Amino acid sequence: MRDVIIIGSGPAALTAAIYASRAKLKTLVVAGTLWGGQLMLTTEVENFPGFAEGIQGPDLIDNMRRQAERFGAEFVFEDATAVDFSSKPFKVSVGNKTFEGRAIIIATGALAKWLGLESEARLRGRGVSICATCDAPFFKDKKVVVIGGGDTALEEALALAKFAREVTVVHRRDQLRATKVLQERAFNDNKIRFIWDTEVQEILGQNRVEGVRLKNVKTGEESTLAMDAVFVAIGHKPNTEIFRGKIELDEKGYVVARDETRTSVEGVFVAGDVQDYRYRQAVTAAGAGCKAALDAQKYLEES
Repeated sequence: MRDVIIIGSGPAALTAAIYASRAKLKTLVVAGTLWGGQLMLTTEVENFPGFAEGIQGPDLIDNMRRQAERFGAEFVFEDATAVDFSSKPFKVSVGNKTFEGRAIIIATGALAKWLGLESEARLRGRGVSICATCDAPFFKDKKVVVIGGGDTALEEALALAKFAREVTVVHRRDQLRATKVLQERAFNDNKIRFIWDTEVQEILGQNRVEGVRLKNVKTGEESTLAMDAVFVAIGHKPNTEIFRGKIELDEKGYVVARDETRTSVEGVFVAGDVQDYRYRQAVTAAGAGCKAALDAQKYLEES
């Protein structure tokens, strides 16, 4: 029996583990086989407080894990396969094992949707990114591409326009899905231009992004565009499949939170990108993990 079972292993989960285990709660982290969250795909992190020279994403995650282990948190590097929140203690299945916990913290994050190109995977961290807030300063006075047509794409384009010399939004349709206010801001920014009815076929470059190969979906015409970076902004998918029917999710599959960390089941808490589709930053996820652990601690003291 654990006091707290944390499902996930990104900044939210690991911060929750640090706080819970330091509070002398018997803490188990079901970290998953691909543990560490999106920071494991990130090279240099410059905007996490406390690292004046920046830090590599995997190093930041490893530091957080070791800090949690120092206070006694236990880790299982396998995927949670099922949960049972219908009665207490709660149950989390991991393969053929079942763990019981008095409280649960869900911090499974969200995965960025990718194009699925070999060149995209090869050049991640070498000019291919999913986060303008994280990486825009690296491309000051450069030419960049944003792929997408929704709110995320225009938010990325507007953030990049503060640094880049030129921002080209490539969209497969002839009109945007983004909200009107974002469209107006983007259309009025003289650094942002649009290429319509077009898909990216390949990202060019061997060791870094050098351009993109495009195809017009209506005419079939192909072209190339010299670029220094590609920002993929076609949405995110929360990792909530095993929670369907167990707790309340919104129409996009994100966990619905009450009072910041509480879910629809008393004793089950949530933190990070699995609930927050607005900020999606390591530092806000870490802060949410802190809140979830403190709320879980209070719940356990009062139950």
